[in-house]
Amino acid sequence: MTGRTAQTFNPPVVEAYSWLEGKDFSQRALINVSQAAPVAPPPAPLRAHMAKVIEEEDTHLYGAILGLPALREELARHTSALYHGNVTAAQVAITSGCNQAFSAAIASLCCDGDEIILPTPFYFNHKMWLDMSGIRCCSLPCEGDMIPDPAQAARRITDRTKAIVLVSPNNPCGVEYPADTILAFYNLAKSHGLALIIDETYRDFHSQSGPPHSLFEQEDWQNTLISLYSFSKAYRLTGHRVGAIVAGETRLAQIEKFLDTVTICPSQLGQKAALWGMQNLSDWLGQERREILTRRQAIIDNFPTLAAKGWRLLGLGAYFAYLEHPFDTDATELAQNLVAEAAVLALPGSMFVPAGDETGRRHMRIAFANISSEMIGVLFDRMAQVSQ
Repeated sequence: MTGRTAQTFNPPVVEAYSWLEGKDFSQRALINVSQAAPVAPPPAPLRAHMAKVIEEEDTHLYGAILGLPALREELARHTSALYHGNVTAAQVAITSGCNQAFSAAIASLCCDGDEIILPTPFYFNHKMWLDMSGIRCCSLPCEGDMIPDPAQAARRITDRTKAIVLVSPNNPCGVEYPADTILAFYNLAKSHGLALIIDETYRDFHSQSGPPHSLFEQEDWQNTLISLYSFSKAYRLTGHRVGAIVAGETRLAQIEKFLDTVTICPSQLGQKAALWGMQNLSDWLGQERREILTRRQAIIDNFPTLAAKGWRLLGLGAYFAYLEHPFDTDATELAQNLVAEAAVLALPGSMFVPAGDETGRRHMRIAFANISSEMIGVLFDRMAQVSQ
């Protein structure tokens, strides 16, 4: 088989779900910590608003390629306030999910054979898109605290490098990159004429108060920064596919070509829902954040159960805990054993590193956002019972 798609691996979540085939969970319910997506529907007031706007004629028509003007304006105001910067609606584009935002940004930056610096462990859909686009992924290994090192990144820059990608709070590791680290990456990218792409899908669940970084305070941020965002996690709109890009107008003019060719426009219903959510659900979203932080603390409180068996907690935050297991078993085999022996579905670290990277065989990712604080204790008890 030839073609662009043959250049990358199969979707990891699809592979993980195949491990459930033929298994009986009637006696012990499956604990699914494999995927970082809300399983509950949007809150009732938002669903009521969506039912209302479904009757509006323009909800069913093509809209502007770069998104609903009112939503672009609202996100510009929100971003300016959050980051103490100055963002205009003309610097905002709405996309069909954050994955499309990343794809569009890469398409506007790269040609075949160009390079992107990607911290590893990586978000696997980022790597898949680079593979399918004929772009070389230059891995930047994260060790210890799982935070990438700007000095190590500098040594990987070549004349084919076009951008550095950061995800914070990170998927898969959960860690929140310090503001100083993010600024150092921005300065590195700027000094080499590169783009800095920062994916902040999980920023609404950041554990720190105040702006996560100061990039929008930089005078000419639009010449370097490409910021990505998703409404999916904040307002449980995963099925409606609404994301965003904040970048310079010149960049968005190129991104517009990609968006027009792929989807023409984002979902009108999803955009109207996101707009209403931003305008009316700040208190509700604040409660969602507090609940995620409670579950984050439950990971810390219950982890001694696994630590006593030799597990290590490498990263934690937003939706994820990233663990190192103590066994000789490869993480993929361990993940399959967890399904069979403990009724737990989690993703192995091998899904987040390049082929041949041996670090992934020791790691597991836990997406804890869809299980209660009480169930985290049950989860770790079950995992502790699996010996190999």
